Amino acid sequence: MDVARYIDHTNLKPYAMREDIIRLCDEAVQYGFYAVCVNPYRVKLAKDYLRERGAGVKVASVIGFPLGATPTEVKVFEARKALEDGADELDMVINIGALKDGDYEYVKREIAEVVKVAHERNAKVKVIIETCYLTEEEKVKVCELAKEAGADFVKTSTGFGSGGATVEDVRLMRKTVGPGMGVKAAGGIRTYEQAVAMIEAGATRIGASRGVEIVQGVGK
Repeated sequence: MDVARYIDHTNLKPYAMREDIIRLCDEAVQYGFYAVCVNPYRVKLAKDYLRERGAGVKVASVIGFPLGATPTEVKVFEARKALEDGADELDMVINIGALKDGDYEYVKREIAEVVKVAHERNAKVKVIIETCYLTEEEKVKVCELAKEAGADFVKTSTGFGSGGATVEDVRLMRKTVGPGMGVKAAGGIRTYEQAVAMIEAGATRIGASRGVEIVQGVGK
């Protein structure tokens, strides 16, 4: 399976330097990854560098990352700034506490407001639900809310929580949102076999900081 085209090649480390982002972009071009995913501060660097290279690699960034606990207005501002700097996709973290409070209207409205800003610029939104903190019922509910709010993807994890993507969660998310919405598996995916398992379970995108290792692991 050509897993490279599914991969958002990711570096969200707080200490990532300019040279690390340049390397990330070079690897994305070399291996044919779908996108690079970087912190908001690095969006302009990645976008300008990839444009100079004439590459078709997309730039994704993160919103409300990694806790999701900032107010809606802050997430919207952050989203708008990332889009102005050149982001093609936004991976936003839900307000996990609000979801667990049962304040579904807040969660849905917040997603919808970020989606509105993104779609005005033809950008996509992936909603990070952070599965490791949720019950099965909460996973289903937030996937339904994200779909109702017009999001383009639901995403398993930030990679900064207590657990990452599982095949079971990807399968549940795919079943909940149906065939027309994206599902991104992220967090702890390190091998080609793991990536293929996620795709076979219903993932249409893979978030990984070890994209090179994944594609080089074919047949090993």
